[in-house]
Amino acid sequence: MAPKTKKAKKVQKKFVLDCTHPAEDKILDPAEFATYLNERIKVGGKTGNLGTNVIVQREGFKINVLSDIPFSKRYLKYLTKKYLKRSNLRDWLRVVASNASTYELRYFQINQDDEEAED
Repeated sequence: MAPKTKKAKKVQKKFVLDCTHPAEDKILDPAEFATYLNERIKVGGKTGNLGTNVIVQREGFKINVLSDIPFSKRYLKYLTKKYLKRSNLRDWLRVVASNASTYELRYFQINQDDEEAED
């Protein structure tokens, strides 16, 4: 008897980038960010090679990235930080993982104490 081989199931990973807070304040444009991701995501070491393996969708203020191939959530964080730096927003926004498959763009919490102002 020949050994049975298991077929690898196609596992579709879904990642969400939540841009709600900066988009409501009209600091960040989610449509422009989605096109940036479309242009910059590398598949097989080449940009613009998404095909049907990786899909970038925008739903309101959230951007969904669907992948049929192995894809790193950390790579999305890298690209998001790169976009924020290019848009000169890196000083005010940070990328925080809110759960296992979601990143959220939040403002830095700057607490200015009254005591420091008096000194």
